[in-house]
Amino acid sequence: MDPLLISVIAFFAVAAMVGAVAMLMRDFGARSTEDRLAALTGKKAPDGQSSAITKEDIIREGVDGVSGMFSGLAEKFSQLGLLFEQADSPIKLEAFLGLSAASALVGAVGAWAGKAPVPIYPVAALMGSFIPLGWLLWRRRVRFQKFAKQLPDALELVARALRSGHSLSSGLHVVVQEMPAPISTEFAMAYEEQNLGVPIEQALKGMLKRMPNMDLKLFVTAVAIQRQAGGDMAEILDKIGYIIRERFKIMGQVQALTGEGRISGVVLMGLPIALFFAVYYLNPDYVMLLFTEELGRKMIVGAAILQVMGAVAIKKIVAIKI
Repeated sequence: MDPLLISVIAFFAVAAMVGAVAMLMRDFGARSTEDRLAALTGKKAPDGQSSAITKEDIIREGVDGVSGMFSGLAEKFSQLGLLFEQADSPIKLEAFLGLSAASALVGAVGAWAGKAPVPIYPVAALMGSFIPLGWLLWRRRVRFQKFAKQLPDALELVARALRSGHSLSSGLHVVVQEMPAPISTEFAMAYEEQNLGVPIEQALKGMLKRMPNMDLKLFVTAVAIQRQAGGDMAEILDKIGYIIRERFKIMGQVQALTGEGRISGVVLMGLPIALFFAVYYLNPDYVMLLFTEELGRKMIVGAAILQVMGAVAIKKIVAIKI
């Protein structure tokens, strides 16, 4: 088979594999508690229909589920601007696309300089093009983690401001003045929005959209309920802060207990790839049989599928939701 054709097939196979992993890692079902919180915060309309399920409903849900996967994937790409905002990216979209193209070129050139097999060139280019996206996702994850760690202290500051006679908006301003980024940046945006006439509930919902944090959702929900039914807001915030700190303690214990499994997953995923390149540089003709023979190509496809299945299984085992 023509090496160029093999390269094209390998490129589309890897692209399809990446898409399959993204769809498998997606959480298709929301818990009822999260649905109720989403309804209270305005992110989802409350369900006022009957709980009875008919045959037509089941068929409609099946069709909506398939279309929802593709529409959700398209929505993720359409919300690329929100990703840049969540990551507080110092570069714009145009520079990001340029970096992705340059990284793809560097990956292909690196594969050529390393005398890798020709079918590896598009795979290396594809992996290189994902480096800027990986950096952006890493930057967003780090920012989310910092925000989550700062949230209990911020809620305590707001509770103290409320006890001293200040309003909720003044409590937000105290967080802006006393705490570092990223929580001060997000609270500053919410504070400025409500100063410009936006209702404070709507401003907090905007912050929740930028920082999709479960603990922040509790805070936004508490504000929405307190505005409608009243109550001691300071006491509620103290209890939310206590719950968040206890969750962090449990999460630390879970991370310690699952550390061995996570390291094992990294080793098991990286070892076959490392052995492939090691054997290729020791005996290239032996490895090229995987690309020139029909059985070898089938073995590569099977190995890639098993690698993906193993990665998903290990992630499901070690990822414990709290």
